[in-house]
This record gives sequence, structure tokens and C-alpha cells, in this order.
Amino acid sequence: MFKRQTEGSVVCPNCHRLVGVGEEKCFYCGRPNPGMWGYTSALRRLGQDLGFVQIVIGGCVALYIATLLIYPAGIGGGMMSFLAPSQASLFLFGASGSMPLFQAGRWWTVISAAWLHGGLIHILFNMMWVRSLAPVTADTYGIGRTVIIYTVSSITGFFLSSWMGLFRFLPWPLRGAELTIGASAPIFGLLGALVYSGRRGGGSALGQQALRFALIMGVFGLFMQGIDNWAHLGGFAGGYFLAQWLDPLQPERADHQIAALVCVGLTVLSIVVSIFHGLQFM
Repeated sequence: MFKRQTEGSVVCPNCHRLVGVGEEKCFYCGRPNPGMWGYTSALRRLGQDLGFVQIVIGGCVALYIATLLIYPAGIGGGMMSFLAPSQASLFLFGASGSMPLFQAGRWWTVISAAWLHGGLIHILFNMMWVRSLAPVTADTYGIGRTVIIYTVSSITGFFLSSWMGLFRFLPWPLRGAELTIGASAPIFGLLGALVYSGRRGGGSALGQQALRFALIMGVFGLFMQGIDNWAHLGGFAGGYFLAQWLDPLQPERADHQIAALVCVGLTVLSIVVSIFHGLQFM
């Protein structure tokens, strides 16, 4: 499956035109090393997102199972909380919110929280959205910039929710979260990036559809308790404003890919640090 190609042509991952596998730079868009050391064709079999969807779904499912197994006695059983991990388990693995962030000093949880989920329905719906939005975003921005948007919008979403969680006097649904998790913050970040892309001229119909989805889910969150509206708003704002800097009409650069690898490394590190740091509270 991952046999290295040493001669012939490949499709440039950025502009989708044929270039030589050994070219140092794409003749059309200027992307460095479009042949990706001979593995472009093999990697494209994973999809336009180069397997990012599989990584997110696999990572979220693995962590969801881990949070259930670490403390099975605390598993919830209500309709909306069916197979819900205990709050102690979620805290251990990196839940964010005003309590972990400002009381326990676990500032890195603004990254790790996006990979945790509070029940079977929660993870099912979020993974459906990731599966739908990540490939489209990767097709628009490139996989490197998609990973950056996903990570940064998680940070902006959970930081805003955690900060608003300090104002406990606010009525629901204006109140932030003491403990918050879920991929919905970066999902809203992807929607924000797609909305900006549409307005920038990279597909107005797609941008309008993304805006409709964001508005529908935003209104839905105003009427259903347990929805972290501030995380959604912060994630959308993070994705939208970051997209202006990344500019979807410009080709993806090598430094975007390097930054994406840094984001992946920080994500793994945030979960590992959460577990080791959280053991002292158990």
C-alpha cells in the first residue's frame, strides 16, 4: 500500500496538477517537494485529508473507551448520558473548564478536551460531523492548515468556555462550563473556516451551507441543557479569524505542514500530561 514511487508523475497535493515525482517544487503552485519523497500516491489513498479523519475518530473512540474502563462504577445511564464516563475519568484524561483551568492550573486541557466525550450519543454525533467537515476543509485549505484550524479552534473554544465558567451568577445558557469536553469546539472551527472561505471567494455555496449548519446548531444549543454554547462560539470565532491569516486562496506552504505536526505533537503531549498530572487528584 505504501510502496515508494521513484519515477513518473504524481498529482500535486496542493493544486492537483501532474508534476514529476522528484521535483523540488511544483511548477504550477510552488509547493515544495510535491512528490513527498515518492509517497504522494500512497498517502492519497487515505483520502484528501491524508487519514486525519481516521486519526480523530480512532483517537476519540480509544480515549472514550479508556475513560469508561478507568472507572466503570461511575458510568452514567440516562437517555442523553448513556454510557457516560464519570467526571473523575474525564478530569483525569484532560477535560477543560473553569475548574481544571483556573483552580487546578491544567491550562493544557484546552487542547486535550476536544478528544474526550461524555456519552455514546455525544461521540457518535461529533464523529459524524468530523467525517463530513474535515475532508471538505482539507480540500479547501490543505491538510496542514486543517490540522492547525482544528487545534487552534479547540484552544479558543475551550478557553472562552472556561473563562465564562468563572461567572457562575449568569443564567443558563449564558453560563460557561466548570467541566467541558467534546470535539464540537473544533468542529465549529471548521465551520468558521469554511464560512470565511466562501466569503473569500473559494465557494460561496459551501460557505453559506456551513453558516446555516452553524446557526442551526447554535440555536439548538440555546434550548438544550448540557450544550457548551461558549465553546461553540469560541471555536467558530477561532476558525473564522485564523482562516483569514491562513488564506484559503493561497497555496499551502511547508511551514503549514510543520506547524500541523507541532499541533499533533502538542495534542498527544496534552493528554499524556493530563493523565500524569491528574493522578495526584485521584
